Amino acid sequence: VQLQASGGGSVQVGGSMRLSCVASGRTFSSYALGWFRQAPGKEREFVAAIGRGDMATDYADSVKGRFTTSRDNARNTMYLQMNSLKAEDTADYYCAARLGQGPFVTPQVYEYWGQGTQVTVSS
Repeated sequence: VQLQASGGGSVQVGGSMRLSCVASGRTFSSYALGWFRQAPGKEREFVAAIGRGDMATDYADSVKGRFTTSRDNARNTMYLQMNSLKAEDTADYYCAARLGQGPFVTPQVYEYWGQGTQVTVSS
């Protein structure tokens, strides 16, 4: 499966942004999906994940209550709605996929990755 993330850009502190991740292929619903981010000079970190089937979700503590991930299997698309953005949310955001129920929070278990989309939050 190939993944394409989009929707990044610049926003002020406190603002909102929605990222999208579109996947190719006809078995999108078989994949567990995740969002990760990497800030300059830092390691890639887990942000949010959504499983297949019951679409259970999991979030990093740093984004709980502010970010929401969802998926539309009919459109082969996953979303990340980001509200109350903070300067520390600035990073390149990546989407990832792997076969299985999920949700999975460890980046090493993901098989497929999209290119990053840059999010900049400024005051």
